[in-house]
Amino acid sequence: MGKKIVVSLLATFVLASVHLAEAQQPKKIPRIGYLLSTEYLSSFPASEQSTRFEAIRLALRELGYIEGQNIATEFPVGKPGRAPELSAELVRLKVDIIVVAGTRQARAAKNATKTIPIVMTGLGADPVEEGLIESLARPGGNVTGITNVNRELGGKRLELLKEAVPKVTRVVVLYEPVAGSVREVKELLPVAARALELTIQAWEVRAADDFERVFAAISKWRPDGFYVPAAGPVMTANQKRIVDFALKSRLPSMYSLRLFVDAGGLMHYGADLADRYRRVAYYVDRILKGAKPADLPVEQPTKFELVINLKTAKQIGLTIPQSLLYRADKVIK
Repeated sequence: MGKKIVVSLLATFVLASVHLAEAQQPKKIPRIGYLLSTEYLSSFPASEQSTRFEAIRLALRELGYIEGQNIATEFPVGKPGRAPELSAELVRLKVDIIVVAGTRQARAAKNATKTIPIVMTGLGADPVEEGLIESLARPGGNVTGITNVNRELGGKRLELLKEAVPKVTRVVVLYEPVAGSVREVKELLPVAARALELTIQAWEVRAADDFERVFAAISKWRPDGFYVPAAGPVMTANQKRIVDFALKSRLPSMYSLRLFVDAGGLMHYGADLADRYRRVAYYVDRILKGAKPADLPVEQPTKFELVINLKTAKQIGLTIPQSLLYRADKVIK
């Protein structure tokens, strides 16, 4: 009997020691690496930068992830051209997931690792055409997340511009040749314009020095509408310059990014930014719980917003139809 008691006590002691050792060992906190271009983001107003990151943080918090307690963030700082270097840094840090904003960042991350899951926050380019995934339904590799449909909204934006200004016939398209904008300008917009009986003329901007020359050419063409599709770093950094030109020229304008309307542009129609970033948290949660990126379908935005700046409309002498104002998600007065 005595031996049985000793053995039982010994077994209890061993189990207690194991549990104590496990309790004393710090739990591994998952680390999320954000691969973003700070130079690009710096051209966005502080309010939009906050929206981009706060939406993800809040959504993760709703799912039980609290920064510093059970999740950590790695945010390497660098310029757009350093995306490959920053990707390599995140791989060396052995982060659990890499969140990417931008086609360049997604490509750099995929080149840096074939094992660490990569979550896209909404690419303007087609991730299949870019070779990032096999298909939307079954990505197949280590990349998944959200893809943007901005370029496919070009026709809808032209339609809304014509609805706001029924007399518009000649629309200038100012674009930067970044992923997502070239195909829209060259292939998709001409088809939409013909259906709406619009004549469009596209001007390309590659550097800040191009604007004065392009603005002069646009003025000579005498358009009565202005459209800016998916914008890259150059266009975004010069948003005020672009908006001021449209205002000075009294051109009704449509933009793919809301920040242009917040800066004084007339209209924006596109995917709801905060909603899109909340979906990023969904992917992070699923992957941390064991799901494989290859099995998580890539999503397209489902929630869109129409924003109209009435102050700008008044400034250029335009009356927006009431029927359009009723459909707006936000009206800036």
